[in-house]
Amino acid sequence: MTLEDKIGQMLLVGIDGTTAESAAQKMIAEDKVGGIILYSDNISSLKQLVSLTNALKKSNNGNPAPLFMSVDQEGGKVSRLPAEYAVFPSNAAVGKGNTATDAGTMGELIARAVKSSGFNMDFAPVLDINSNPDNPVIGDRSFGSTADLVVRLGIAEMKGLESEGIVPVVKHYPGHGDTSVDSHLELPVINKTEAQLAKLEWLPFQAAIKEKADAVMVAHILYPKLDPEKPASLSKVIIGEQLRGEMGFKGVVITDDLTMGAIVKNYSLAAAAVDTVRAGSDILLVAHEYKNEQAVRAALLSSVKDGTITESRIDESVYRILALKAKYELTDQAVPVPDLTGLNNGIKAWRKPFHQNK
Repeated sequence: MTLEDKIGQMLLVGIDGTTAESAAQKMIAEDKVGGIILYSDNISSLKQLVSLTNALKKSNNGNPAPLFMSVDQEGGKVSRLPAEYAVFPSNAAVGKGNTATDAGTMGELIARAVKSSGFNMDFAPVLDINSNPDNPVIGDRSFGSTADLVVRLGIAEMKGLESEGIVPVVKHYPGHGDTSVDSHLELPVINKTEAQLAKLEWLPFQAAIKEKADAVMVAHILYPKLDPEKPASLSKVIIGEQLRGEMGFKGVVITDDLTMGAIVKNYSLAAAAVDTVRAGSDILLVAHEYKNEQAVRAALLSSVKDGTITESRIDESVYRILALKAKYELTDQAVPVPDLTGLNNGIKAWRKPFHQNK
């Protein structure tokens, strides 16, 4: 693989619209990006979604590795699947049932749902502990307010997703549950020490690593007592020394979206891209705008050419990415428009105790 090919594998990008428009095709065919993320704006119906995932995969024909086709399908308010799918309850609703079996079934059903429309990666489960009632961004996306509950149900959901061949990405390390600011808008600051994090926020992530988690998403949160200069997503202390070093995580590290307010209001996108790779990240999520993908790609290429990042450091990430794609036997094969009758019946039967009657 050329250096350009390798850096492409490290980019996971969003696209505009509901079709494989020209910028999307350029990012795949020319820049050879390693993955795509779709949001609600990209999805209008089941037929359209399948057509889009198939077209994006087709654009990847001849490239070095199949695409990660990713989505945020958590259940509750963070649900991206079109209306043809039965609705999934929130993690908090499942958490009230306090049963790991239910969370495991949830993982399996979500995996079957996203897989049926062409996805192979889900940014779930949420392993944040809902410890701050004023939190504007987590709330019922968390299984609950205790580490024990989040560990048991989160790991069960992760294994459910894995069992159906979907790559789970646990999030948002080191823990987004105690923020009072939405990182989509501003940079949250948490003044906790390493010892405090070790007693609560870190526990679900350590449990996931022990259970061989494949991928971890890192949040844009500043922890001044750990690293006063850089948020977790750009921090060598928090990714390199703690997640990879102390916790021994050997899988793929993915940033939260680098175009979120927490980053772009405080750092240049180019500098953030270089910092996060130097910190130990493997995949950079650039969820919005072709020009942003271009800026991140150019920054990484020039940083290798000027020696700021070594090519061997790029190789480490690419090996991890390719190993993950191989483990899940990903392909760019087209999928047919699925008949959802059986799946939807299964979701409805499973969710009955959670009072979701939609």
